[in-house]
Amino acid sequence: MDFMLDQLFNGRRIRVLTVVDVFTKISPVVDVRCSYKGADVVDTLERVTKIYGMPKEISVDNGPEFISKNLDLWGYMNGVTLGFSRSGKPTDNAFIESFNGKLREECLNASWFLSEKDAKSKCEGWRKEYNEVRPHSSIDQQTPIEFASASGQASLPRG
Repeated sequence: MDFMLDQLFNGRRIRVLTVVDVFTKISPVVDVRCSYKGADVVDTLERVTKIYGMPKEISVDNGPEFISKNLDLWGYMNGVTLGFSRSGKPTDNAFIESFNGKLREECLNASWFLSEKDAKSKCEGWRKEYNEVRPHSSIDQQTPIEFASASGQASLPRG
């Protein structure tokens, strides 16, 4: 799980929360907001875990939203271990960094966002294409959804 920064056409900043399952490569959420606090991360995780299930561990950096009491309590209450990367070592969470690079190049840099709603829509479209259409070499040229289904993983969407 990680954050990215971008901006709307008028210069207003947006923050993008990215989450990826390292095994299946499924991205359960790419969430865009103008501001993000620890409580917002928890709200997003609550929404996503109802669909994809509860993870055992989440890798994060030491950003203020991830070291918040809200996220720490959520992890404790749900039996989720928060694995913090070492300061200044993005390679500790290399897969999310690679995912963010693709999102940056193919969506954020390629799009002109007119509003927060427009940015959400475009990022969600990219996420769906990433999960459902794009084959990945690391999972034998399958899409993440195909791979998760074939391997019987719980990270498939429920319902």
